[in-house]
Amino acid sequence: MSDAIDRAETGPDSSAAAETEPADAATGTVPVPPPAVDPWKGLRGVFAGTLVLEAIVVALALLVVGRLGDGAGSLGWTFVLVLVVLLMLAAGVQGRSWGLTAALGLQGLLLAVGLIEPFLFIPGVPFVLVWAALVWFKHDVARRMDEGLLPSQQQAQD
Repeated sequence: MSDAIDRAETGPDSSAAAETEPADAATGTVPVPPPAVDPWKGLRGVFAGTLVLEAIVVALALLVVGRLGDGAGSLGWTFVLVLVVLLMLAAGVQGRSWGLTAALGLQGLLLAVGLIEPFLFIPGVPFVLVWAALVWFKHDVARRMDEGLLPSQQQAQD
């Protein structure tokens, strides 16, 4: 019986966690434990993978456009190839603090180049929506991490 009471008192809703971690004197709250694994590492991988996929789709758009209508001119080919190289380079720098900013800037560049070569709006608009969702996911992970709700932040049950 004593074992059952001890387990009930050390559940996730109990104040046993407050006994093991010092409370903040100013607010009286228990600090949120850091996650056991780095959630940003996985998210940076998703960012890099999305950029590589985007580079492939933008490069393949040239092949499709070449068969439709007038095709892309030499200026269009130059813009697209430079954009593909920049997307691949941005995929490699997602571990840097400015990596997400570079990726989002390239989305704006993709839409700007779409004003010159309209066929780039076809992959540009869906990828802008994908990046909007990824930024929302990043903010959601940050919020959950601050609240201590990530699975790797939960205390192990006995």
